[in-house]
Amino acid sequence: MSKAEFKGYAITDANLWSQFNVVEYQPKTFEDDDVELRIAYCGVCGSDVHTITEGWGKIPTPLVVGHEIVGQVTRVGANVKEFKVGDRVGVGAQIGSCYKCRACKEDQENYCPTKIDTYNDKYPDGVFAQGGYSTAIRANQLFVFPIPDNLRLKDAASMLCAGLTVYSPLKRHGCGPGKKVGIIGIGGLGHYALLFAKAMGAEVYAFTHSDRKVEDIKKMCADHIIVTGSNPDFAKSLEMQLDLIVCAVDVGAGMPLADYLSMLWVHGKFVMVGLPDEPLPSMKAFDFLCGAFLGGSHLGNKKEAVEMLQFAAAKNIRPWIEELPMSKASEAVQRVKKGDVRYRFVLKQDISPIDVE
Repeated sequence: MSKAEFKGYAITDANLWSQFNVVEYQPKTFEDDDVELRIAYCGVCGSDVHTITEGWGKIPTPLVVGHEIVGQVTRVGANVKEFKVGDRVGVGAQIGSCYKCRACKEDQENYCPTKIDTYNDKYPDGVFAQGGYSTAIRANQLFVFPIPDNLRLKDAASMLCAGLTVYSPLKRHGCGPGKKVGIIGIGGLGHYALLFAKAMGAEVYAFTHSDRKVEDIKKMCADHIIVTGSNPDFAKSLEMQLDLIVCAVDVGAGMPLADYLSMLWVHGKFVMVGLPDEPLPSMKAFDFLCGAFLGGSHLGNKKEAVEMLQFAAAKNIRPWIEELPMSKASEAVQRVKKGDVRYRFVLKQDISPIDVE
């Protein structure tokens, strides 16, 4: 393998979404603002499964997915001052932007109209972006985040997509003491939202479809647990009670959006962070007369990512993870597809020898 190539576990046939093969590929062209890291762990995100199953559209092959990446810096560009070789760092679901538009100049680079996803995307020079089920990755320094020393790399990994995806809307929409915050769907995203919202000081309402996760949710210290599947009138007793709802469910069919909005106080916000394959249910204009706002959120900016990691370290927030060797990526994605995970898989690098903590 030449110096310009990396190795990764790739989908090589789009019809065989759970079969991975090791391939060599050309990485991003190294530039003066880039950081290269040797990957120690990569989380398995629902986005990986949506992508390889083509729920979000057709994919090219070979494709290396994975965008919850942590490891150690092996190389820095001439313009990089924040990082040095040996630093513990992470890369999330976005790996580039235009760096020039209003969004980029106002610390909203995660909303750049020409943002570059960490995988299944192209760099301006035409090189195809491959992800973190691999030996290494290169990224512009804006999309590289320092990992605090007292935060384990494997715990930090899934924070870089799942964690940041919920931390950003919680922070931006005022989660904290005196606020009542609802979390809908206690899975990979939702369990992070619950842990962060509780640590921020909010009164947390956890909404789950069945009672099979109730004991887990209690251990995560939710203040209230509402099982919705067995109670079609779950929203009535909470009418106009919540200040913020973060919805992390991954199923659009049958979602009771009007009921969810009815639980919000005047000008309360419902933020959708789950991205199901199918469309959300239609709504009537009258459903918005409660004064609530319906919106979404995309990842988070670098400032939020750094703050989140520091917050997790300070509050000793530990995600519920299951570690597997990267060679078992097939098992991991199949179990994520079935919902058989409590609550996030993290793949440990095993393509080549690597020192990790």
